[in-house]
Amino acid sequence: MNPSSVPGLPAPPPLGASALPPDTYDGRLVLVTGGGTGLGRAVAAEFVRLGASVMIVSRKAEHLAPAREELARIEGAGTVTAATCDIRDAARIAEVFDAAEAAHRRIPDVLVNNAAANFPVPAEELTPNGWRSVVDITLNGTFLMTREFGRRHLAAGTPGSVIAVGASYAWTGGPGFAHSAAAKAGVKNLVETLAVEWGPYGIQVNGLVPGLMPHDDMTPDIRENLDRADDPAARQPALRVGAPRELGWAATFLASPYARFISGHTLVVDGANWQRRGLVNAPVTTVRDQLGRGPFDPR
Repeated sequence: MNPSSVPGLPAPPPLGASALPPDTYDGRLVLVTGGGTGLGRAVAAEFVRLGASVMIVSRKAEHLAPAREELARIEGAGTVTAATCDIRDAARIAEVFDAAEAAHRRIPDVLVNNAAANFPVPAEELTPNGWRSVVDITLNGTFLMTREFGRRHLAAGTPGSVIAVGASYAWTGGPGFAHSAAAKAGVKNLVETLAVEWGPYGIQVNGLVPGLMPHDDMTPDIRENLDRADDPAARQPALRVGAPRELGWAATFLASPYARFISGHTLVVDGANWQRRGLVNAPVTTVRDQLGRGPFDPR
């Protein structure tokens, strides 16, 4: 059947729409790592539309001012603040939480762990430093942010919600991305572990996995993959790509009062793409060939 003859999944509602009441996050503070660009900024925007105050965090200061201005212009926005932070630095993380409490007069109610690192590389060419860097940011950084959030709520006796942005290759493995896949598998396990440990104290912990959601801040490798594909939508079971706001809607639901009994779960928002299988397997193409590299030379 020609994909053009079937409808696929319907398009999402327009930007600015929401299934939740507009005051769902009034008086609440949401901290989003990697919130200055891309999907992190889109997630922050959906919390803001529902009345939240937001602190966006990024390693790169130049990303923060434009994002902060954009978020502050959204109707109904609470206070929007920003902070630079390398999430591998536990001391700096504590300073950011201190700054959030000072500016907003409360512990962040919701933490969205969106910051991560990644780049495509065959495993045999992955350097020890490259491995450490990706795992340190993606897994260790997520843990350090979550640990600081949890410690403050445990000490205060207050409830909270953590959302960790993951990847579907946490289940399947990720050829060409051994470092990121291993780190994201650790993040998924961390979600499941902390949901049990902290549930008695009123802290829910969930994961959230995006599918292909094109945006202006995509990394060069993702952009190059899209440019090589003649029709990315036709390669998805939904017959369309996702919109960044769809990830934001999922995040606002998971941390809302309407999802309090959901914890330890990882929600995949990708139109079933990660579960796609062919009736007949395609010929195997090595990762090196997919990346346009010649035979391995260890010299």
